[in-house]
Amino acid sequence: MDGWTFEGQPGALGDTTVTLVEGGSFCVCARNGDILTGGAQGVYHADTRILSRWELRVDELPVEALRVLPAEPYHAMFLGRAAPRPGRAESSLLVIRDRYVGGGLREDLTLRNLGGEPAGCAVGIHAASDVADLFEVKAGRIRHVTDVETTADGTGLLIFSACRSRGTRVVAEPAPSAVPGVLVFRVVVPARGEWTVSLQANPILEGEESPAWFSTRRPLDHAEPARRRADWERLGPVVVTSDRVLARVLERSREDLGALRLFEAGEPGEPPTIAAGAPWFMTLFGRDSLLTSWMALQMDQCLALGTLRRLAGLQGTVDDPLTEEEPGKILHELRFGTLTGASPHAGHAYYGSVDSTPLFVMVMGELRRWGVHEEAVEELMPNVDAALGWIHRSADPFLSYRRKTDHGLVNQGWKDSFDGVNFADGAIARPPIALAEVQGYVYAAYVARARFAHEAGDDALEERWTARAERVRDAFNERFWLPDRGYYAIALDGAGRAVDSLASNMGHCLWTGIVDEDRAPLVAERLLSPEMFTGYGVRTLATTMGAYNPMSYHNGSVWPHDNALAAAGLMRYGFTDGAQRIAFGLLDAAEAFGWRLPELFCGFDRAEFARPVPYPTSCSPQAWAAASPIQLVRSLLRFEPCVPYGRVWLDPVDLEGLRIQGLPLAGSRVTIEVGPDGAAVTGLPEGVALADEPRGPLAALRRVR
Repeated sequence: MDGWTFEGQPGALGDTTVTLVEGGSFCVCARNGDILTGGAQGVYHADTRILSRWELRVDELPVEALRVLPAEPYHAMFLGRAAPRPGRAESSLLVIRDRYVGGGLREDLTLRNLGGEPAGCAVGIHAASDVADLFEVKAGRIRHVTDVETTADGTGLLIFSACRSRGTRVVAEPAPSAVPGVLVFRVVVPARGEWTVSLQANPILEGEESPAWFSTRRPLDHAEPARRRADWERLGPVVVTSDRVLARVLERSREDLGALRLFEAGEPGEPPTIAAGAPWFMTLFGRDSLLTSWMALQMDQCLALGTLRRLAGLQGTVDDPLTEEEPGKILHELRFGTLTGASPHAGHAYYGSVDSTPLFVMVMGELRRWGVHEEAVEELMPNVDAALGWIHRSADPFLSYRRKTDHGLVNQGWKDSFDGVNFADGAIARPPIALAEVQGYVYAAYVARARFAHEAGDDALEERWTARAERVRDAFNERFWLPDRGYYAIALDGAGRAVDSLASNMGHCLWTGIVDEDRAPLVAERLLSPEMFTGYGVRTLATTMGAYNPMSYHNGSVWPHDNALAAAGLMRYGFTDGAQRIAFGLLDAAEAFGWRLPELFCGFDRAEFARPVPYPTSCSPQAWAAASPIQLVRSLLRFEPCVPYGRVWLDPVDLEGLRIQGLPLAGSRVTIEVGPDGAAVTGLPEGVALADEPRGPLAALRRVR
């Protein structure tokens, strides 16, 4: 099985499971804390399921769930009760499972006896690992290896597969009586007293065991994830708002982004990258990580720098049709699982993405506009030029994709399901496919490179990239515009035909500025039409299209990040009412989802159902969904920094009662306060002036505006 080629959807986890996340590790379990076999539940690390079973039995009976008490994203407490004691009608034995996930598992198990006499108990932890690759679990096609051996010793269990060179060691303090597959404790819990055991599951990768990050041998608050989370909370900007919904949603976004950060082992000084989302995408992606770090710039710019550096280090250097690597190309996805044959320290890169490369250049340009890490930006300029070289060699005149072999993704834009690009009659477009939004990304990448040349005083180079940007823009508006429909085609197919479905992709085109000003009103009208707008957000595909299905992945669903970029595009062209409708629709959806926006949700109309309908296999938490509310705030603020030109634009729309303190900008910490008479700004860097007006959408490249 090739994970890149999987065109189905993963099995639904359901609303009865709990997911804990920390970096590249996560746990999916039942609400009583058990990890049950036969599905997707488990403890995962380095794209490997290191525990596929983790079931607690008290006197050989399961524990009844009472309550899950979530804490940090990597931590939850599971409250349950054991079966009634002999001769009793009700249970008097409370079970507390205090669980921490990160680089494995730590669980502090406590039995509390609420009865008046001592309770003699046999406590068993049934543990197993199928050492399955994440892709196998996601596709529901696990290749059960036959050499998984479980052995018991004085400290616990060793579970290991020689052929995959992976497994886990389970240890306990106090030491258990262990037999293969089960840790057994025979205990007496005093009347009105407690008994506690600490359990730890350490991953084994490439034959090497590493301790779980929340080790039983050090205080919990000394664990690296706890220290990082404390720094994340302490160093980030403080947001105060009179809007209760906005406050709760931003708080959840901040927490989720902090949990999804990825840190390189052995490189403590390097800024983090960010994983795409739990449970299936807990790794570095090109497109997802770049867009997330862009949208999160108001909160933290180190994510963008770390993502750029890591992607630059993995930038393509050779032609390899199996991985679709090409010189200058930015990867799609990095994996560490058993199926890739990858080292856990290096990973296996797949490059089947048409948009990661122009987005790489766009984020570089945006980071420079925020006036941060000037030396780092200069250091990465060779990677920028290599990326632009790949784009220029590949575009004819538009940047398109066709997979190199039958082992890659058929569709290589953000709508990457097999049927994600289709005509108005529902027919699937055939490659090579040039996506509308990708041409916008290319245009913005060329504009960014022209700005770099302008700052360096290289007039000839600036003129060259300006001319390329203008050519792409002119060609796009000529070939993609459908005058009889009043909107842009989603793509051009292999025969050069316009793929004429009415889709959300053109919202990204507004965001990048490639849309002609005289056509922008029609685009805005289409995006907010009843066929597209549900009341909670813009659908990926209009209800009038042949492939429309509100319960599909890309053909009628609502994606928060897609909407956040559309709102930014609408605001860029001055359509403030439309941007507000999208922003506040999404915030209403977030409230309905417990303050956390999922990866996507179904595209039913708000008038039909009073609450947004979940998409069963949606990732949650998911990075660009978590970053979307932050981007929405930036759009409503109409906040556009351009530090190299000494200007910051700010002209808020409908955010009265908002205060952001400590927003990072060019090495300074800025405070923005929105009141009834507009916005007040303090702490701007020296030499940077405030322009209390919107920034023009289509200003000439050589001018500040």
